[in-house]
Formats: sequence, structure tokens, C-alpha cells
Amino acid sequence: MSEAPGTSDTPDPLDAFEEIIAEETDRDPDLAVIEAGSRTLRTQGGSSQADVPARPEDPEVDKALREVEAELATRWGETKLEPSVSRIAALMDVLGEPQRSYPSIHITGTNGKTSTARMIEALLGAFELRTGRYTSPHVQSITERISLDGAPISAERFIETYEDIKPYIEMVDAQQEFRLSFFEVLTGMAYAAFADAPVDVAVVEVGMGGSWDATNVIDGDVAVVTPIDLDHTDRLGETHAEIAGEKAGIVKQDATVILAQQPVDAAQVLLKKAVEVDATVAREGLEFGVVARQVAVGGQLLTLRGLGGEYPEVYLPLHGAHQAHNAAVALAAVEAFFGVGALRAEPLDIDTVRKGFAAVTSPGRLEVVRRSPTIVLDAAHNPAGARVTAEAIGEVFDFSRLIGVVGASGDKNVRGLLEAFEPVFAEIVVTQNSSHRAMDADELAAIAVEVFGDERVQVEPRLPDALEAAITLAEEEGEFAGAGVLVTGSVITVGEARLLLGKG
Repeated sequence: MSEAPGTSDTPDPLDAFEEIIAEETDRDPDLAVIEAGSRTLRTQGGSSQADVPARPEDPEVDKALREVEAELATRWGETKLEPSVSRIAALMDVLGEPQRSYPSIHITGTNGKTSTARMIEALLGAFELRTGRYTSPHVQSITERISLDGAPISAERFIETYEDIKPYIEMVDAQQEFRLSFFEVLTGMAYAAFADAPVDVAVVEVGMGGSWDATNVIDGDVAVVTPIDLDHTDRLGETHAEIAGEKAGIVKQDATVILAQQPVDAAQVLLKKAVEVDATVAREGLEFGVVARQVAVGGQLLTLRGLGGEYPEVYLPLHGAHQAHNAAVALAAVEAFFGVGALRAEPLDIDTVRKGFAAVTSPGRLEVVRRSPTIVLDAAHNPAGARVTAEAIGEVFDFSRLIGVVGASGDKNVRGLLEAFEPVFAEIVVTQNSSHRAMDADELAAIAVEVFGDERVQVEPRLPDALEAAITLAEEEGEFAGAGVLVTGSVITVGEARLLLGKG
């Protein structure tokens, strides 16, 4: 593999990655891959990133964290749901309602939630507010899901928080028909950690839907709805309107609702809910939006119109028109939180806004992790996400040829995902990640052949082999020196690839 670390005298870290996963047969496969990736990264000598922590270096802390992960893995995973907030409400009750001790900004939608949450967090931090952020899923480490002051909580604090509320978790488990799920326990941990910090404001991303999502025991002062599209249709509904009905559940009495651009039928449902609860609504394209944008080195330069006026020359170190729209939504949400447009007319301080946006990161979202050839990671996992990624790739990168590495989850609209990427991929290497949710590589290949044709599809079930194959294809001929590789299809696939490749 191009730029692979080590020599013929040292063990191949990619082989070590597979061996470690194989040893973890009794654990949740997602947790196994987190541990395996962190250990192989240490073998490669890569430096850890603040927003994607590796395993703890202290063996005792690492052991304790592993034990917590193992206990969490015995609970219902995030794809097994019983649509109710009764269990999380019971946990909040015995914990003394920690989620009531700070104001919150609640975020739902289909795509862009995590990036928008990170932007909101960065802006609030720039205004010297102490923030707590809860997002999902994680790219590499479970501790990424709970952040304080813009950084994931430490492994020690994660363990401590779990141990503090564990007796209450067990108490609720004993009283309920079903035990608290993996996501419900993590939500309880986040709310408890935020209260303990304490934070000035919590930025909370829903796990799925809204009405019955575990996060929905908060009453967000600001409710944010990113673009709605068709995803999780088996649980949320088969139309934009049905999905919007579920997501509208986060809109609470007298809140301010920040709406990204929506399909007409989804917007109608959301506006109706806002009227029912006397919520104030701000809509992208009317009350706020993107005035101008231009590609810049490492990101883009924006002029945004907020609720309080125009914000020119805002540098955002993320790529793509979709991220510019996310930035407009994030800015409006922060303005609403500070009362701009309602309690005060003047805009936020422009220099502080610029400082906040300049500090934004979003791992696994059009993230360049290697050069020569350029390898880009993007967590697009549904057709809508794939379409905006494909558009952004064409805008930002001048690839003469793009090779796709795709590993998708079996419960997604995989055909729609592949069709969105077909115009930009010269060839595609289909693979599968180590999650139990992963679509079998051969099954994915059969769909890919129908979309791309047999000659453009290569099958490599092991992700390390798929990366190797894609890099080989990108380097195949001198005239294709400007070729690149895009790894996509699933957050899990991107997380595993990021661990294998390192960042740099």
C-alpha cells in the first residue's frame, strides 16, 4: 500500500488489525473495531487527534474502559428500538432530572446533524460559554459522543460517569419491561456529565426521529431541523411528511425552531407543529441563509445572512455547499439562543463568529487523510448524503479519476447510494466493515454491477484489501497521477478506514 508504515522486517499493522478483531469474538463488533484500530494506530506511531481519541495509554484505565464497553455491549444496540421515552424518563427521575439544570439546543433531521452540532458548539465556545455536546454515532471512540468544552470527555471521566449512575441504571432496569438500551444509557451519562460539569448550554443531537428518541426528555430552548430526506423508513415513515411528523416531536412549547431548507410536505408538517406549541420559526432562505460562498484553501469563504444581519468573510474549514448551509443553520440557532431577532436587534460580534467557525472540525466528513494519492473519507450513508458528497467532490478536488471504496449497512437504501456516486466514480471497490449491520460484500457487489457494470466493480471483502486495491487503481497509470480515492458508505466504514490510514 502506498505510504504504508513499516518495512519488511516489521509486522504489517493491517494484519494486526484483522487479528485483533478476530480475538474479540465475544464483544460487540463495533467496539472490537474501535479497540483494534486504536492499537494498530499506536503501532504505526500516529499522533492522536483531540476529537478522535485513541485508547487510554494507562493499562488500568484501558482495562476499566473496556469493561464499561463490554457492559454496554450487552444491551440493545442502536438499531433495536422500542419507541418510548418511558425508560429514559424513569432514569432521569431517579437521577434528579439533570437535563433540567441547563438550557439546550436540540437537533434533528436526516443529514448534517453532527456537523451542525459541532458548528453550534464552536460558536458557543467562542462566546465563552461552557458547552456539552452529545452526538452519535462515533467515528472511532465511544467517548467522542460526549464532549465538554469542545473535546471528548476523557476515558477516566467516561468511566466515572458510568460508575456513578450504574446503580440507578440497574434500579430502572429492574422496574421496566425492557432494560435500558445502549443509546439510552449513553444519553443518561451525557445528561449527568453535563449537569456535573456544569455546562452553560447543551448541544444535543437526536439518535433517530425525535418524538420517542431517548434525547427527547429535554425541552430545547432552540429546536433545529436539518434537511429531511428518506432514511430509516421502516421506523420513521415512508414519506417526507411522515418522517417530519416524528422529528417534529422535539419542537416544544414556546421554543424557537430553526428550519433548514425542507421538502414542501415536510415543511408543512413542521410549521403546523410550531403553530400548535406557539413556537417561533426561522426558515432558511427567508429569515436566514447563505448569501455567497467561494472555495478557499482547506474550506470555503462565506457570507451568511443571520437573524440579526449579514456576516461577511466567514472562513469555514469544511468542504461543500451542504456545509455552508449547515453553517447558516448553526449561526441562526446560536443567534436564536442569544435572543437575536427577538430580544435584541443587533447581530452577534462578527469577529467572534469568525473565530468560532474557523475552529470547526468534523472528522469523517470530506476529510483528507492522506496524499499521493489523495484519500478522502466521507460518512455519507444514504442517497441524499451521497448526492451532496458527490457534488462537493467535483467542486473541491480536481481529480482526473476517482476510485470509490464503499462499505454500506444492510438496512440502508444501498442502490440509491450507489446511483448517486455512479457519475463520479471511475471504478468502485466494494467491501464490508466489521459491524454486524454491514451488508455482505458479494451482495453489495451484485447491486454495484447493476449500477456500474461488471468492468467497473471490484470486490474485496476485507477493508484493508479494499484500500490497497483502490490505491493501486489510483496509481495505475502515469496519466492518472491526479487520481484520488473516496472511502464512504457508512460511518463505521469511515471510522475503520481512518484508523487504518491514520491522519496526515
